[in-house]
Amino acid sequence: MAFDETIMPGSQRNTGAREDSLRMVAATATGEESVSDEELRPAALASFIGQPRLKAQLQLFLDAARKRDVPPDHILLAGPPGLGKTTLAMIVANELGVPIRVTSGPAIQHAGDLASVLSSLETGEVLFIDEIHRLPRAAEELLYIAMEDFRVDVMVGKGPGATSIPLTLPRFTVIGATTREGMLPSPLRARFGFTAHLDYYPHGELEKLVERSAVVLGLALSEGASEQLALRSRGTPRIANRLLRRVRDWAIVHDLDVVSAGDVQEALALYQIDAEGLDRLDIAVLNAIVRSFNGGPVGLNTLAAMVGEESETVETVCEPYLVREGFLMRTPKGRVATRKAWEHLGLQPGDDVTAVF
Repeated sequence: MAFDETIMPGSQRNTGAREDSLRMVAATATGEESVSDEELRPAALASFIGQPRLKAQLQLFLDAARKRDVPPDHILLAGPPGLGKTTLAMIVANELGVPIRVTSGPAIQHAGDLASVLSSLETGEVLFIDEIHRLPRAAEELLYIAMEDFRVDVMVGKGPGATSIPLTLPRFTVIGATTREGMLPSPLRARFGFTAHLDYYPHGELEKLVERSAVVLGLALSEGASEQLALRSRGTPRIANRLLRRVRDWAIVHDLDVVSAGDVQEALALYQIDAEGLDRLDIAVLNAIVRSFNGGPVGLNTLAAMVGEESETVETVCEPYLVREGFLMRTPKGRVATRKAWEHLGLQPGDDVTAVF
Protein backbone atom coordinates (compact mmCIF):
# COMPACT_ATOMS: atom_id res chain seq x y z
CA MET A 1 0.00 0.00 0.00
CA ALA A 2 1.41 3.42 -0.88
CA PHE A 3 2.47 5.66 1.96
CA ASP A 4 0.58 8.91 2.02
CA GLU A 5 -0.73 11.36 4.55
CA THR A 6 -2.82 14.49 4.67
CA ILE A 7 -1.31 17.57 6.24
CA MET A 8 -3.18 20.73 7.07
CA PRO A 9 -1.23 23.96 6.62
CA GLY A 10 1.00 24.68 9.59
CA SER A 11 1.05 21.06 10.82
CA GLN A 12 4.12 18.84 10.85
CA ARG A 13 4.73 15.82 8.72
CA ASN A 14 6.58 12.60 9.36
CA THR A 15 8.27 11.49 6.16
CA GLY A 16 9.82 8.37 7.63
CA ALA A 17 13.40 7.24 7.43
CA ARG A 18 15.29 7.46 4.18
CA GLU A 19 18.52 5.61 3.51
CA ASP A 20 21.09 8.00 2.13
CA SER A 21 24.63 9.20 2.38
CA LEU A 22 25.98 10.05 5.84
CA ARG A 23 28.20 12.80 4.46
CA MET A 24 27.73 16.16 6.13
CA VAL A 25 27.75 17.86 2.72
CA ALA A 26 25.32 15.46 1.03
CA ALA A 27 22.30 17.33 -0.34
CA THR A 28 19.79 14.55 0.29
CA ALA A 29 17.98 14.37 3.62
CA THR A 30 18.87 11.79 6.25
CA GLY A 31 16.24 9.93 8.30
CA GLU A 32 15.24 12.18 11.18
CA GLU A 33 16.54 15.30 9.44
CA SER A 34 13.39 15.62 7.32
CA VAL A 35 11.42 16.02 10.52
CA SER A 36 13.84 18.47 12.15
CA ASP A 37 13.77 20.58 8.99
CA GLU A 38 10.10 21.31 9.65
CA GLU A 39 10.90 23.96 12.25
CA LEU A 40 13.10 25.80 9.74
CA ARG A 41 10.64 25.78 6.84
CA PRO A 42 8.90 29.08 6.03
CA ALA A 43 5.11 28.92 5.84
CA ALA A 44 4.60 31.68 3.27
CA LEU A 45 6.08 32.46 -0.12
CA ALA A 46 7.13 35.92 1.09
CA SER A 47 9.31 34.27 3.77
CA PHE A 48 10.98 31.88 1.33
CA ILE A 49 14.57 33.04 0.77
CA GLY A 50 16.16 32.76 -2.66
CA GLN A 51 14.89 31.82 -6.13
CA PRO A 52 13.47 35.34 -6.78
CA ARG A 53 12.34 34.72 -10.35
CA LEU A 54 10.63 31.44 -9.44
CA LYS A 55 8.91 33.12 -6.47
CA ALA A 56 7.53 35.87 -8.69
CA GLN A 57 6.26 33.33 -11.23
CA LEU A 58 4.69 31.13 -8.56
CA GLN A 59 3.09 34.11 -6.79
CA LEU A 60 1.41 35.21 -10.02
CA PHE A 61 0.32 31.62 -10.71
CA LEU A 62 -1.31 31.26 -7.28
CA ASP A 63 -2.86 34.74 -7.25
CA ALA A 64 -4.53 34.06 -10.60
CA ALA A 65 -5.95 30.76 -9.33
CA ARG A 66 -7.33 32.45 -6.20
CA LYS A 67 -9.00 35.19 -8.24
CA ARG A 68 -10.54 32.59 -10.54
CA ASP A 69 -11.62 30.64 -7.42
CA VAL A 70 -10.39 27.34 -8.84
CA PRO A 71 -7.55 25.01 -7.86
CA PRO A 72 -4.35 25.93 -9.75
CA ASP A 73 -2.96 23.84 -12.58
CA HIS A 74 -0.52 21.05 -11.75
CA ILE A 75 3.01 22.12 -10.77
CA LEU A 76 6.34 20.42 -11.47
CA LEU A 77 9.31 21.39 -9.27
CA ALA A 78 12.63 20.35 -10.82
CA GLY A 79 16.16 20.78 -9.58
CA PRO A 80 18.98 19.25 -7.53
CA PRO A 81 18.20 17.88 -4.05
CA GLY A 82 18.12 20.17 -1.05
CA LEU A 83 17.04 23.39 -2.77
CA GLY A 84 13.51 23.62 -1.32
CA LYS A 85 11.12 21.66 -3.55
CA THR A 86 9.28 20.08 -0.60
CA THR A 87 9.19 23.43 1.19
CA LEU A 88 7.63 25.11 -1.85
CA ALA A 89 4.99 22.37 -2.08
CA MET A 90 4.06 22.99 1.57
CA ILE A 91 3.95 26.73 0.94
CA VAL A 92 1.60 26.30 -2.04
CA ALA A 93 -0.88 24.37 0.10
CA ASN A 94 -0.53 26.89 2.90
CA GLU A 95 -1.06 29.86 0.56
CA LEU A 96 -4.18 28.21 -0.85
CA GLY A 97 -5.44 27.18 2.59
CA VAL A 98 -5.93 23.55 1.60
CA PRO A 99 -4.59 20.25 2.97
CA ILE A 100 -1.68 18.52 1.27
CA ARG A 101 -1.36 14.77 0.71
CA VAL A 102 2.24 13.55 0.65
CA THR A 103 3.62 10.47 -1.07
CA SER A 104 6.57 9.55 -3.27
CA GLY A 105 7.36 7.65 -6.44
CA PRO A 106 9.14 4.74 -4.69
CA ALA A 107 6.25 4.36 -2.21
CA ILE A 108 3.78 3.71 -5.02
CA GLN A 109 4.55 0.19 -6.16
CA HIS A 110 1.36 -0.53 -8.16
CA ALA A 111 -1.25 1.48 -10.04
CA GLY A 112 -3.77 0.42 -7.41
CA ASP A 113 -1.74 2.21 -4.73
CA LEU A 114 -2.04 5.47 -6.64
CA ALA A 115 -5.73 4.87 -7.41
CA SER A 116 -6.51 4.55 -3.70
CA VAL A 117 -4.73 7.84 -2.98
CA LEU A 118 -6.46 9.68 -5.83
CA SER A 119 -9.91 8.39 -4.98
CA SER A 120 -9.62 9.75 -1.42
CA LEU A 121 -8.70 13.31 -2.42
CA GLU A 122 -11.04 16.19 -1.65
CA THR A 123 -11.85 19.22 -3.78
CA GLY A 124 -8.89 21.59 -4.05
CA GLU A 125 -6.52 19.29 -2.18
CA VAL A 126 -2.82 19.23 -3.13
CA LEU A 127 -1.19 15.88 -3.91
CA PHE A 128 2.58 16.13 -3.52
CA ILE A 129 4.55 13.33 -5.21
CA ASP A 130 8.23 13.45 -4.37
CA GLU A 131 10.66 11.73 -6.76
CA ILE A 132 7.88 11.56 -9.31
CA HIS A 133 10.32 10.26 -11.93
CA ARG A 134 10.41 6.96 -10.02
CA LEU A 135 6.71 6.16 -10.45
CA PRO A 136 6.01 2.73 -11.98
CA ARG A 137 4.91 2.84 -15.63
CA ALA A 138 1.38 1.64 -14.87
CA ALA A 139 0.97 4.31 -12.18
CA GLU A 140 2.22 6.98 -14.60
CA GLU A 141 -0.46 6.04 -17.14
CA LEU A 142 -3.12 6.19 -14.44
CA LEU A 143 -1.84 9.60 -13.36
CA TYR A 144 -2.08 10.93 -16.94
CA ILE A 145 -5.84 10.44 -16.98
CA ALA A 146 -6.35 11.65 -13.42
CA MET A 147 -4.44 14.89 -14.03
CA GLU A 148 -6.17 15.70 -17.32
CA ASP A 149 -9.69 14.31 -16.99
CA PHE A 150 -9.97 14.04 -13.18
CA ARG A 151 -11.08 10.43 -13.24
CA VAL A 152 -9.64 6.98 -12.59
CA ASP A 153 -10.74 3.71 -14.11
CA VAL A 154 -11.38 1.08 -11.45
CA MET A 155 -11.16 -2.54 -12.57
CA VAL A 156 -13.89 -4.78 -11.14
CA GLY A 157 -13.47 -8.53 -11.37
CA LYS A 158 -10.69 -10.60 -12.91
CA GLY A 159 -10.01 -12.36 -16.17
CA PRO A 160 -12.26 -12.09 -19.24
CA GLY A 161 -15.18 -10.88 -17.13
CA ALA A 162 -13.33 -7.89 -15.68
CA THR A 163 -14.92 -4.51 -16.36
CA SER A 164 -13.60 -0.97 -16.06
CA ILE A 165 -15.71 1.55 -14.14
CA PRO A 166 -14.73 5.23 -14.43
CA LEU A 167 -14.67 7.06 -11.11
CA THR A 168 -14.95 10.84 -11.25
CA LEU A 169 -12.50 12.76 -9.05
CA PRO A 170 -12.88 16.23 -7.57
CA ARG A 171 -10.58 18.85 -9.05
CA PHE A 172 -7.21 18.77 -7.29
CA THR A 173 -3.62 19.91 -7.87
CA VAL A 174 -0.64 17.60 -8.32
CA ILE A 175 2.76 18.94 -7.32
CA GLY A 176 5.55 16.72 -8.56
CA ALA A 177 9.16 17.05 -7.43
CA THR A 178 12.06 15.59 -9.37
CA THR A 179 15.83 15.77 -9.39
CA ARG A 180 15.90 14.20 -12.86
CA GLU A 181 13.44 15.96 -15.11
CA GLY A 182 14.86 14.17 -18.17
CA MET A 183 13.61 10.84 -16.81
CA LEU A 184 9.99 11.99 -16.89
CA PRO A 185 8.12 10.79 -19.99
CA SER A 186 6.89 13.57 -22.28
CA PRO A 187 3.16 12.80 -21.74
CA LEU A 188 3.59 13.31 -17.98
CA ARG A 189 5.61 16.53 -18.32
CA ALA A 190 2.99 17.91 -20.72
CA ARG A 191 0.26 17.64 -18.07
CA PHE A 192 1.93 20.14 -15.74
CA GLY A 193 0.67 23.68 -16.25
CA PHE A 194 3.70 25.24 -14.57
CA THR A 195 7.26 23.94 -14.35
CA ALA A 196 9.63 25.59 -11.87
CA HIS A 197 13.38 25.03 -12.11
CA LEU A 198 15.31 25.61 -8.89
CA ASP A 199 18.93 26.75 -9.10
CA TYR A 200 21.83 26.56 -6.65
CA TYR A 201 21.95 29.50 -4.23
CA PRO A 202 24.58 32.26 -4.39
CA HIS A 203 26.46 32.91 -1.16
CA GLY A 204 24.54 36.10 -0.39
CA GLU A 205 21.18 34.34 -0.35
CA LEU A 206 22.58 31.46 1.70
CA GLU A 207 23.81 33.98 4.27
CA LYS A 208 20.28 35.35 4.62
CA LEU A 209 18.91 31.82 4.95
CA VAL A 210 21.47 30.93 7.63
CA GLU A 211 20.64 34.09 9.58
CA ARG A 212 16.91 33.31 9.46
CA SER A 213 17.46 29.69 10.54
CA ALA A 214 19.76 30.80 13.36
CA VAL A 215 16.98 33.00 14.75
CA VAL A 216 14.55 30.07 14.62
CA LEU A 217 17.07 27.84 16.41
CA GLY A 218 17.83 30.53 19.00
CA LEU A 219 21.49 30.74 17.97
CA ALA A 220 23.24 34.13 18.05
CA LEU A 221 25.78 34.65 15.24
CA SER A 222 28.37 37.42 15.20
CA GLU A 223 29.47 39.22 12.04
CA GLY A 224 31.07 36.88 9.54
CA ALA A 225 29.69 33.64 11.03
CA SER A 226 26.84 33.33 8.54
CA GLU A 227 29.28 34.03 5.69
CA GLN A 228 31.56 31.18 6.79
CA LEU A 229 28.58 28.82 6.89
CA ALA A 230 27.36 29.96 3.47
CA LEU A 231 30.79 29.40 1.90
CA ARG A 232 30.76 25.77 3.06
CA SER A 233 27.16 24.97 2.08
CA ARG A 234 27.73 24.12 -1.61
CA GLY A 235 24.91 26.41 -2.73
CA THR A 236 22.32 24.20 -1.00
CA PRO A 237 19.94 25.31 1.79
CA ARG A 238 19.61 21.83 3.25
CA ILE A 239 23.38 21.59 3.72
CA ALA A 240 23.44 25.11 5.21
CA ASN A 241 20.83 24.15 7.80
CA ARG A 242 22.61 20.89 8.58
CA LEU A 243 25.93 22.64 9.16
CA LEU A 244 24.17 25.29 11.25
CA ARG A 245 22.80 22.59 13.55
CA ARG A 246 26.30 21.16 14.01
CA VAL A 247 27.57 24.65 14.85
CA ARG A 248 24.74 24.95 17.38
CA ASP A 249 25.97 21.70 18.97
CA TRP A 250 29.45 23.22 19.18
CA ALA A 251 28.05 26.34 20.83
CA ILE A 252 26.09 24.31 23.38
CA VAL A 253 29.05 22.12 24.34
CA HIS A 254 31.42 25.12 24.60
CA ASP A 255 28.87 27.32 26.46
CA LEU A 256 28.96 30.05 23.83
CA ASP A 257 26.43 32.87 23.95
CA VAL A 258 27.45 34.17 20.52
CA VAL A 259 29.06 32.16 17.72
CA SER A 260 31.89 33.88 15.86
CA ALA A 261 33.32 33.20 12.41
CA GLY A 262 36.27 31.49 14.09
CA ASP A 263 33.90 29.22 16.02
CA VAL A 264 32.25 28.17 12.76
CA GLN A 265 35.64 27.37 11.24
CA GLU A 266 36.69 25.31 14.25
CA ALA A 267 33.38 23.45 14.50
CA LEU A 268 33.30 22.46 10.85
CA ALA A 269 37.01 21.65 10.75
CA LEU A 270 36.14 18.94 13.28
CA TYR A 271 33.94 17.42 10.58
CA GLN A 272 36.71 17.86 7.96
CA ILE A 273 34.80 20.46 5.95
CA ASP A 274 37.05 23.17 4.53
CA ALA A 275 36.38 26.72 3.37
CA GLU A 276 35.23 25.57 -0.10
CA GLY A 277 32.76 23.07 1.32
CA LEU A 278 34.94 20.09 0.42
CA ASP A 279 34.93 17.16 2.84
CA ARG A 280 37.19 14.15 3.38
CA LEU A 281 36.00 12.28 0.27
CA ASP A 282 36.33 15.30 -1.99
CA ILE A 283 39.89 15.92 -0.83
CA ALA A 284 40.73 12.22 -1.17
CA VAL A 285 39.57 12.27 -4.80
CA LEU A 286 41.63 15.36 -5.61
CA ASN A 287 44.67 13.96 -3.81
CA ALA A 288 44.40 10.69 -5.72
CA ILE A 289 44.30 12.44 -9.09
CA VAL A 290 47.00 15.01 -8.31
CA ARG A 291 49.48 13.06 -6.17
CA SER A 292 49.12 9.56 -7.61
CA PHE A 293 48.46 10.41 -11.26
CA ASN A 294 50.09 13.84 -11.55
CA GLY A 295 46.76 15.49 -12.29
CA GLY A 296 45.26 12.81 -14.53
CA PRO A 297 43.61 11.66 -16.61
CA VAL A 298 42.51 8.71 -14.51
CA GLY A 299 39.61 6.30 -15.05
CA LEU A 300 36.60 6.31 -12.75
CA ASN A 301 37.05 2.72 -11.52
CA THR A 302 40.72 3.30 -10.75
CA LEU A 303 39.89 6.52 -8.93
CA ALA A 304 37.18 4.81 -6.88
CA ALA A 305 39.57 2.03 -5.88
CA MET A 306 42.15 4.61 -4.80
CA VAL A 307 39.73 6.32 -2.40
CA GLY A 308 38.05 3.13 -1.22
CA GLU A 309 34.56 3.94 -2.50
CA GLU A 310 32.18 2.50 -5.06
CA SER A 311 32.54 4.08 -8.50
CA GLU A 312 28.86 5.09 -8.43
CA THR A 313 29.41 6.98 -5.17
CA VAL A 314 32.33 8.92 -6.63
CA GLU A 315 30.45 9.67 -9.85
CA THR A 316 27.08 10.71 -8.42
CA VAL A 317 27.87 11.98 -4.93
CA CYS A 318 31.32 13.54 -5.15
CA GLU A 319 32.03 14.56 -8.74
CA PRO A 320 29.05 16.88 -9.49
CA TYR A 321 30.18 19.52 -7.00
CA LEU A 322 33.86 19.20 -7.92
CA VAL A 323 33.02 19.65 -11.60
CA ARG A 324 30.58 22.51 -10.95
CA GLU A 325 33.14 24.41 -8.85
CA GLY A 326 35.96 23.88 -11.35
CA PHE A 327 38.13 21.45 -9.37
CA LEU A 328 37.67 18.55 -11.78
CA MET A 329 37.10 17.92 -15.48
CA ARG A 330 35.57 14.87 -17.09
CA THR A 331 37.33 13.97 -20.34
CA PRO A 332 37.04 11.00 -22.74
CA LYS A 333 40.28 9.65 -21.25
CA GLY A 334 39.27 10.07 -17.62
CA ARG A 335 39.15 12.59 -14.77
CA VAL A 336 41.59 15.51 -14.80
CA ALA A 337 42.35 17.88 -11.91
CA THR A 338 42.28 21.59 -12.78
CA ARG A 339 44.73 24.27 -11.68
CA LYS A 340 42.20 25.23 -8.99
CA ALA A 341 42.42 21.71 -7.54
CA TRP A 342 46.23 21.84 -7.45
CA GLU A 343 46.18 25.23 -5.73
CA HIS A 344 43.56 24.07 -3.23
CA LEU A 345 45.97 21.31 -2.19
CA GLY A 346 48.78 23.85 -1.86
CA LEU A 347 50.53 22.71 -5.04
CA GLN A 348 51.27 23.95 -8.54
CA PRO A 349 50.97 21.97 -11.80
CA GLY A 350 54.40 20.56 -12.59
CA ASP A 351 55.39 20.01 -8.95
CA ASP A 352 56.86 16.59 -8.12
CA VAL A 353 53.88 15.09 -6.32
CA THR A 354 54.16 11.39 -7.17
CA ALA A 355 55.15 10.49 -3.61
CA VAL A 356 52.71 8.41 -1.61
CA PHE A 357 50.32 10.60 0.44
